[in-house]
Amino acid sequence: MVGLDIAGVDVVTPDICQPLGTQGVVVEVNAGPSLLMHLNPAEGQPRLVGQAIAEHLISPHETGRIPVVGLMGDGDTTKSAKLIAWLLHLQGLFTGLACAEGLYANQRCLFKGNAMDFDQAERLLINRSVEAAVFESDARHLLTQGLAYDRCQVGIVTQMPKAAPLEDLYPGPDEKMPSYIRTQIDLVLPTGYAVLNAEVEAVAELAEFCDGGVILFAYDEHQERLQAHQKEGGRVGFWRDGQLILAEGVAEQSVLSVQRPGVSRLLKNNLLSTQDMLVAACAAWAMGMDADLIRAGVKSYGQIPAA
Repeated sequence: MVGLDIAGVDVVTPDICQPLGTQGVVVEVNAGPSLLMHLNPAEGQPRLVGQAIAEHLISPHETGRIPVVGLMGDGDTTKSAKLIAWLLHLQGLFTGLACAEGLYANQRCLFKGNAMDFDQAERLLINRSVEAAVFESDARHLLTQGLAYDRCQVGIVTQMPKAAPLEDLYPGPDEKMPSYIRTQIDLVLPTGYAVLNAEVEAVAELAEFCDGGVILFAYDEHQERLQAHQKEGGRVGFWRDGQLILAEGVAEQSVLSVQRPGVSRLLKNNLLSTQDMLVAACAAWAMGMDADLIRAGVKSYGQIPAA
């Protein structure tokens, strides 16, 4: 009647076991009821009301989580984040995006400016309409605010930030930075993937902290760490003669070609770089998207401006 899934109803009555009738009244209905009185009542048996609420809201067959993608690098992840959000949008998911250029919900800009802080990210996480979310962060926000989510489906690290711009936070030398940036990979779910730049040793070594799978990417397919991972049957992404290739062991699939008009347009107009496409393709692959959807999504990116 009042539009709430869960409510606390305050009743005054001489006997709660009887219908209210003319002896009792409803005093108020609370949108945020206190649970303490049920967990630790003055009299009677405690009731696990929190567990009952959770079981009512979340099916036993669901985790209660939405797909979350987290990106971190050295100021080079904004375009990748926007492309990943676009691909999730094309998949039919109401997608939220918090990045250095703004806060977006289903491709609609809610706020223009740097939206990598905790409060902006939280706006997406408490939005009931959001079915998937992409969060860009950087070393400064990580050290001062942490990350707004506890786990993610995909964690991406493209570069290892330097310590120099963070001197006011006393981060220590550059060698200390991986111990902070690993947080992005620590949060990957066992069912998720870390997407890491094989060309940067400090980034590729973060794979050991991932609870899930690992996808390594590099521009050159002959990169040693990438080749070693592929030989072990791992997932990799790279460019070969203008073709974006996703491979798992010896099985390969071609996703994009820079010769296609839609792709060349994006590169020519500097809307995306080859790394943006590679990172987004690896992330989409980690979330189960097929090559056809990735291809169509990249080619159509930027043609429909966000409202």
